[in-house]
Amino acid sequence: MPYMIETVDRPDSVDLRVATRADHLAYLTENADRLIMAGAKWSDDGTVPLGSVIVLDVDTREEAEAFAAGDPFAQAGLFGETRITNWRVAFLDRTNRL
Repeated sequence: MPYMIETVDRPDSVDLRVATRADHLAYLTENADRLIMAGAKWSDDGTVPLGSVIVLDVDTREEAEAFAAGDPFAQAGLFGETRITNWRVAFLDRTNRL
């Protein structure tokens, strides 16, 4: 069952994001078999990272929460907010999945 993990970076946290990015990417790579998609959210001009969106294929909310808590970005205190929501695929990769 997919869960969407949406995060919002704390203000003025770009340096922290940069410093922990390699560990975050390694964590995602280690868990790639559970990822449907993952990526950063950016300001409209593409210069400031604002947070992240991850869609994770796990069986329970608790697994999604554990995944989010294990992210090196979360462990470093990068996020000011994290929302975890059950997610239903309607369109993916320009294809209707309903």
